[in-house]
Amino acid sequence: MEALIIAIFVIGYFAIALEHPLKINKTASTLLTGVLCWTFFILSNPSNSILSSSAFSTFSEHLKLELGVSKFDALTQIELYREFVLTQLNEHLAGISQILFFLLGAMTIVELVDAHHGFRFITDRIHTKNPKKLLWIVAWVAFFLSSILDNLTTTIVMVSLIRKLIPDKQMRLFFVGIIVIAANAGGAWTPIGDVTTTMLWIGGQISTGNIMVTLFLPSITCLLIPLLVLNFTLKGTLGQTNDKAGDTGGVVKSGRVMLLLGVSALVFVPIFKTVTHMPPYVGMLLGLGVLWVVSEFINPDLDDSIKKNYTAAGALSRVDVPSVLFFLGILLAVGALESMQLLHHLATWLDHTFGDQRIIVTLIGMLSAIVDNVPLVAASMGMYNMDIYYQDHMVWEYLAYCAGTGGSILIIGSAAGVAAMGMEKIDFIWYLKKISLLALLGYFAGAIIYLIIQPYLAVHPPVH
Repeated sequence: MEALIIAIFVIGYFAIALEHPLKINKTASTLLTGVLCWTFFILSNPSNSILSSSAFSTFSEHLKLELGVSKFDALTQIELYREFVLTQLNEHLAGISQILFFLLGAMTIVELVDAHHGFRFITDRIHTKNPKKLLWIVAWVAFFLSSILDNLTTTIVMVSLIRKLIPDKQMRLFFVGIIVIAANAGGAWTPIGDVTTTMLWIGGQISTGNIMVTLFLPSITCLLIPLLVLNFTLKGTLGQTNDKAGDTGGVVKSGRVMLLLGVSALVFVPIFKTVTHMPPYVGMLLGLGVLWVVSEFINPDLDDSIKKNYTAAGALSRVDVPSVLFFLGILLAVGALESMQLLHHLATWLDHTFGDQRIIVTLIGMLSAIVDNVPLVAASMGMYNMDIYYQDHMVWEYLAYCAGTGGSILIIGSAAGVAAMGMEKIDFIWYLKKISLLALLGYFAGAIIYLIIQPYLAVHPPVH
């Protein structure tokens, strides 16, 4: 049965990677994969590796205390095993729900700010016509914007901006490539900038201050190297723009207020977690609640049907729910593999094959250019025990960097790349020829910087 579950997981992976040729949305594939993995898990006969695991032993002891010795002894092995599987499912679902509520709150806040055209206060202040100067401005705006928002939202905002600034299609594609690299690099060094870093943060593998300090220089280097190369090789002009007087139609008066509140709410989340020790999703929902109340009182003179577009209720209707369900499906599938001890066996095999964790994590980052980085990070979180790989261990820090930036190597390797691909109809081969090498150089340069500075910033294991 283990072989069947692995086969289902692998088929699900291929369905995600081949989403466009198959014309099957990856969310549907992941939901089926996640549910089928758990279904066959509970219907299978218990293996020796599961029955001998520490998780099963702990569960058995708790159940014996709860039911009493006589009732516990009356349970058959199959009944005990199925109770264990259901308990594991509930535990995984509790952790997954934290990530989903966090993402849902963040996506709603971003949609709400965008509805009030809050991002225009950033983008409308870029006026240069020099291609190389504009390249640097766009790259660093995307880098820092991604660290506050997320790489997907930043890419959408910045690609929409350069459509107005760069009429020439071929020139614009180079800018889009740099935006993808910048958005992924910028998202890697903060706990709210990339979903994989967020997963590690919520899971307790990394802490807010430490990840920002240790990954800031590597992330900057990851963008700086491609920028320097492109600065010397980029040729051409921006083209003639037809923009007259900087179109500001549709900007509402509340844009500045909502931008300030939205950014404050997102930045407030790590502070809230540090002060209260509450889970991050609670702080995110608190910020959403504040913006929701404010949005109800803004533009009181508008008709109700129009005003709805500027409220949180309207923003929720525009949230990318399939993306949220995608995370649910893939995290359920990975959770099944973890509970079956398969990820533990994989970690053991990798250790015996490669030995050095730095090599393993570097390869994981490069693999994220082909395979979605969310399941890769989820699998890695299940592979390594936090009793050994404590919070802010090198493995977790380096994984946050590699998984966050490795996806830039191919256009399909990250949510930012896929969004850019769809918006600008970028050809896979064009990106491979023109941008992939730049992204790979940046990836390795940032990795080298991290490995150099890591011994000086290393966190010592906790004393028990």
